[in-house]
Amino acid sequence: MLDRIRKLNDAEFPAHAKYVLYCAERNRRARGNHALTFAVELANERGLPVLFYEELTSDYPHASDRLHTFVLEGVPDTSARLAELGIGYAFHLQPRQRQTAPGILGNAAAVITDDYPWVPARHFAIPHYAVDSSCVVPMHRFDKREYAAYTIRPRIHKFLPDYLQPFPAVRVAHAWRGPAPDFHTHVVIAHIPALVASCNIDHSIAPSPCFRGGSAEAERRLRDFLQTGLRRYASEKNEPSAPATSGLSPYLHFGHISSLDVATSAREHAARNKLIAGEFLEELIVRRELAFNFVRFTPDCRSLEALPSWARETLAKHDADSRPALYTREQLEAAVTHDPLWNAAQCQLLRQATIHGYYRMYWGKKIMEWSRTHSEALATMIYLNDRYALDGCDPNSYANILWCFGLHDRPWGERPVFGTVRYMSLAGMRRKTNVDEYVASYPLQSRYSAALGALERIH
Repeated sequence: MLDRIRKLNDAEFPAHAKYVLYCAERNRRARGNHALTFAVELANERGLPVLFYEELTSDYPHASDRLHTFVLEGVPDTSARLAELGIGYAFHLQPRQRQTAPGILGNAAAVITDDYPWVPARHFAIPHYAVDSSCVVPMHRFDKREYAAYTIRPRIHKFLPDYLQPFPAVRVAHAWRGPAPDFHTHVVIAHIPALVASCNIDHSIAPSPCFRGGSAEAERRLRDFLQTGLRRYASEKNEPSAPATSGLSPYLHFGHISSLDVATSAREHAARNKLIAGEFLEELIVRRELAFNFVRFTPDCRSLEALPSWARETLAKHDADSRPALYTREQLEAAVTHDPLWNAAQCQLLRQATIHGYYRMYWGKKIMEWSRTHSEALATMIYLNDRYALDGCDPNSYANILWCFGLHDRPWGERPVFGTVRYMSLAGMRRKTNVDEYVASYPLQSRYSAALGALERIH
């Protein structure tokens, strides 16, 4: 536990504090949360209760009904579970501009925040600790940026026996007895649409019909995956028409479930049922934590400058190459290209807030091929993913997007536009996956049909 904790200042504990404050900025959950566990331990030592603080602002990038709804759907779970543990809960919904919750720091003995690859500078007059509960192996076990999965994998596997252990129970010695703060917003599922409507955000992007936020829903999805998906994962993870993936990415992004809990559950289920969970754990731990490592050690993780030198050089050489087709950001956003598979993937993103991981790679490669420059392609991918995906603005997302440009990959045969960066084709997708079934599942929305017809005549 100690190697997950960083003390960020030298402040002394105040004499007359009323609680230890945990600010859940990244890991919005009551279970499987190292930061909350540390807050409880610190509070127990000082004879104080714990107050769990969560906020939802209206000024984060691409704030929308989709993202707001998902976060709010997790609040009732969190509130109920904290009450069972004897921990106070304060949820601050900010419909307009960002506001500091009045008085919440003034009575705190210490503040605990989530450690994350990008942590905003904070200056508190009380002790401030950052705790890593996002990764199975703490980020600070690595002191430099790793080149690829093959370099970080042996180090992670060396550490795993120490960290891939069931999460200990949280025991509160001093229960919260006071009322919720005056600014607290009580959230019930039935009132979420009205709360979302009251916020100054983008109301044009509807909530996903496929994902409901919250820890209980994340745990249900995990149980379903273990029962029906894990045994098929290794052989069918790249077949979008017969999904064998967990669907947990949005819940990991918003911290509604712990990657450690997912990993230990998968390992235990595999052992009981004589299954092999290695490929799933590779994606969940090695690949995901490679992404966290990349973002932590890369000042601008959303730039082509973050690529390895071979990728930067080959892309610069081919940046001015003629493209087989050119589309504007607006055309791509509307899913009106000449490629039926790409259109279907974009439609899945627009409607469901996700794209199957294998087709998301193809989706990115084609944006790269159909944009005037590689920088324009990168900006378009980040914009579409962050605006519509429930797992946007995430280390994993940015690493996966930059993978399309050569990050964590190797050189391949040279070709136009891509240089020696890996290429993906529709013909290849047809050989490897059931493209037609997937395309039939995500038809183009009717209001874009005329535009698509015109593009098909051109091409």
